[in-house]
Amino acid sequence: MPLNLSLEISVWKNFRFLCIFFALVFPLSAVAETKVDYKNWEDVTSAAKGGTVNWFMWGGADNINHYVSDYIGGELKKRYDITLKRIGINDTAEAVNIVLGEKQAGIDDKGSVDMIWINGGNFRTMKQGDLLFCGYHSLLPNNNLVNWQNPSIANDFGLAVDECEVPWNRAQFAFAYDSALTKNPPKSISELIDWVKKNPGEFTYPAATDFNGSVFIRHVFYHAAGGPDALLGDFDQEKFDVIAPKAWAILNEMKPYLWREGETYPNAIANLAQLFANREVALYFDYDPAIFGINVENGIFPETTRSYGLEDGTIGNTNYVAIPYNSPNKAAAMVAANFILSANAQYEKAKADVWGTAPAIDISRLPEEDKLRFLSLPRHPAVIDPAALSKKALPELHPDWISAIEKGWQENVAK
Repeated sequence: MPLNLSLEISVWKNFRFLCIFFALVFPLSAVAETKVDYKNWEDVTSAAKGGTVNWFMWGGADNINHYVSDYIGGELKKRYDITLKRIGINDTAEAVNIVLGEKQAGIDDKGSVDMIWINGGNFRTMKQGDLLFCGYHSLLPNNNLVNWQNPSIANDFGLAVDECEVPWNRAQFAFAYDSALTKNPPKSISELIDWVKKNPGEFTYPAATDFNGSVFIRHVFYHAAGGPDALLGDFDQEKFDVIAPKAWAILNEMKPYLWREGETYPNAIANLAQLFANREVALYFDYDPAIFGINVENGIFPETTRSYGLEDGTIGNTNYVAIPYNSPNKAAAMVAANFILSANAQYEKAKADVWGTAPAIDISRLPEEDKLRFLSLPRHPAVIDPAALSKKALPELHPDWISAIEKGWQENVAK
C-alpha cells in the first residue's frame, strides 16, 4: 500500500527492469542451492543467541507494526536473546531490490536484509535470481503445524515454495458496506456490475498499481473468463487475447458510473478506505477482512459496517516470510520464522483487537487445549467468518498473468 505514488512508480520501474534481467539470466525452475550448516534445532538456537534479525516488511498498518515490534520482538528477546529490528517499507519490491543490488555487488554473506514479508511476484523474482535461503524446513519444530499438502500453501501464486518460505498468514478478499445505508449489497461480480449502474458515483476501485485494486480487477477478469480454471497455470497469450477485451469492455462500461465518473482512481487502498469512511462511496473491499473490524474500533468506519464474500467466490492466498541467501543472521532468522508459526504467535495475531488475521497453521494439528483457544476466539461483528469465506475461495494466478492484466488495465482502461 504505497504512501507516495511517485516513489512507488520509481521503485516499480526498477523492479520490473530487474525482473526482466533475471528472467533472462536465470531459468524459472531454479531453486537456491543453499548449504544448511545446522544439524538440528539446538544448533540453530545456539548460533542464533545474541543475534539480530532485520525484518523488512510493509509498514502501513499500526496494529501490525505493534504486533511485530512489541509481541514478536519481545518474545524473541525474552526466549532467545534475539533482537528484532522491524524495517518498515512502502513496497516489498524495495527489499527485493536491495538483495538484487547486493548480489550484483558481490555481497554474498553480509547482506542487510535478514527476513522479508513476501509473496507473489516478489517471491518469483527472488526464486529466479537464486536469492533465497532454502531447504531448512525440517529444522523448524513448528513446521509440523503447516499443512504442506494444501496446494494454496505449498504454492505461492502458482510457484512451488520448495522450502524457500515460511507461511505467516492466510488472507482472502472480501467486501464491506454500511448496513445502515446499504440494505442489499451486490453478492456477485455480475450483480456488482448492475449495481454500479443503478447507483452512480457510489463505487470505485484503486488503480492496478495498488495491490487491492489489482485483485479487484482480477475478479472482473475471472468473471469475463467464466471462472479462474481457464487461467490457471503458466501465462497463455492466446487465452489472454480472447478474454482480456471482454474484461476491459466490462470495466470501461462501468467507468461513467464510478466515483467522479471514473476520470480518476484512488492511488491506494487507504484512499478508498477514506472515501468509504466519508460515505462518498457505499462499498469497500480489502484482501485482509480483519481491517474492517480494526477500522470500526479505531473510529474510522461506522459501527454498522458489515462484510461479506461473493457467491461466485473471492480470491485468497497465503503470505510468507523469506530469508535472503546473503543474510548474515540466518540462524536468528530461522528462529524468528519458527516462532511466528507457533500456536502462541498465531493465536495472538488472530485476536480481533491485535490483527484478526487467519492463521497459517492447521489448527487441527494442535493439542486440544490450543485448538479450543482458536475456536473460542471472539470475532468482530464487522468481520465475516473466515471459515464461511474460505468455502468459496478462488486461487491466485501465476505472476505472469497478473503482470499482463495490470499492464492491460493501464493501457485499455486507465487511459
